[in-house]
Amino acid sequence: QVQLVESGGGSVQAGGSLRLSCAASGSTISNYYMGWFRQAPGKEREGVATISSVLSRTYADSVKGRFTISKDNGKNTLYLQMNSLKPEDTAMYYCAARFLLGSWDSGYWGQGTQVTVSS
Repeated sequence: QVQLVESGGGSVQAGGSLRLSCAASGSTISNYYMGWFRQAPGKEREGVATISSVLSRTYADSVKGRFTISKDNGKNTLYLQMNSLKPEDTAMYYCAARFLLGSWDSGYWGQGTQVTVSS
């Protein structure tokens, strides 16, 4: 059992940057495959980025070259560095954890943090 709490969201202008944090408690994030997801009003949930226990990373095509996922096992925290933000990045962003052989839906999720990018 792991609890996840996101922070760092806010309102920025296009071209700006934000760093999202996901603080974990109850269990070490080294036990999990971690990811960031987002959902905008009227749209389906979208996977943004993932990172494995061996630091293999994946990114949605829409954020490649702009976003970077990372983690600090010592701080038990997951991060998403978001640069060159675009209005289409506006969404609620969620941190999630799952076991290697599990599914995201059966994993653990934070409450979300809102990111709003104005043009």
